[in-house]
Amino acid sequence: MELSPYPFMDTLEPEAREFLKQHLKPVKVPAGNLLFYQGDICDNILLLTKGKVRLYTQADGIEEITLYTLQPGEQCIVNTASLISQTEAVASAETVTDIEGYLVDAQSIKQLAKMSDSYQSYLFSLYQIRFTSLAKLLNSVKFKHLDARIMEWLEAQQSNPVVTTHEHIATELGTSRVVVSRVLKELEQQGKVTLHRGKITLH
Repeated sequence: MELSPYPFMDTLEPEAREFLKQHLKPVKVPAGNLLFYQGDICDNILLLTKGKVRLYTQADGIEEITLYTLQPGEQCIVNTASLISQTEAVASAETVTDIEGYLVDAQSIKQLAKMSDSYQSYLFSLYQIRFTSLAKLLNSVKFKHLDARIMEWLEAQQSNPVVTTHEHIATELGTSRVVVSRVLKELEQQGKVTLHRGKITLH
């Protein structure tokens, strides 16, 4: 059981640890695959140990917008909320990279939450962290100009130059490639970035 990225494992009660171990199903999925669609009702929880998963939402007639990227040691709140309440998932989940992890079925994850105070506390902390993140996203979409949002996104990638495409930025920020290209050109004219094929240098 290689769940070391998950903080609750350090304090998980022995009985709960053994129960979880018995109900894990190893899984590997290549990059570019959808784990579930917006509108699905999830019947398993993914405990991600390697790779990244993008959660995004889409409404009729508008572009996709990325809600967050799931990292190892994080349990997806969209996945969790759908499974526990047996309601439709509010977003889709796509593997950004090849991923590895474990699946836990709905009944077992509910039983684990009843057995373990440590796991319950982890779930509550997840919702707090993720809702704070989503609130910042909503604030950014509503109040910030696209040029500021693009610059913030580029700076958050923690590399320079940033290897990306205009289409990928558009998907991340919930707008169109054409608009992103226009704004990036304006930022280049202002001396804030230099555009290359497949990468962007920040100044």
